[in-house]
Amino acid sequence: MKPEALLANWTEAWRALGIEAPDLALCAELQRRYGEPQRHYHTMQHLCECLAWFEREKALAERPGEVALALWFHDAIYDVHAHDNEARSADWAREIVRAAGASDEAAERIHSLVMATRHDAVPEGRDAELLIDIDLSILGAEPARFAEYERQVHAEYAFVPDEVRLPRRRAILQRFLDRDAIYATPRMHALLEARARINLQQSISQAPRR
Repeated sequence: MKPEALLANWTEAWRALGIEAPDLALCAELQRRYGEPQRHYHTMQHLCECLAWFEREKALAERPGEVALALWFHDAIYDVHAHDNEARSADWAREIVRAAGASDEAAERIHSLVMATRHDAVPEGRDAELLIDIDLSILGAEPARFAEYERQVHAEYAFVPDEVRLPRRRAILQRFLDRDAIYATPRMHALLEARARINLQQSISQAPRR
């Protein structure tokens, strides 16, 4: 996604909430965070892929501005040694949108959307379904991009011994494969479901067993 498209998405997201976008320093700070050195997958590449999907599918959203901002913030805080990244990102998003003049209700919905990216429950509501489908779109990527994604995830957690990391990774992928449907929105399901299942099955079967 080109810089002008990123800026347009950012500005339109705030406009959809009925408020002016905060100083562009915040947008720049978010982009700086997605460029932190500990990140290999949760980077600007991932954010741009998510926002590109959002631009294609945003007609499905009930509150598109809230979905867009939740995407911007969903990996804003990413410490590979922590287990509360989503909660900290969600708290920051809620604080920012409240300070910018959004209603408490909108701030809470954005907080809930970011929290949904923990992927520990079935998303509820059209906006959560769309957000989660977008966040999981990488699972249905073409083989070369999926292989790159796998390398990136393993690079982020290279500090974890193989005998711990590889079984955990297989278990995570198996949980997605075990779902009745990985994607909830009709068009993303039609476009990505079959490819995602192939990618997951191949990754699980090919992973070394320690």
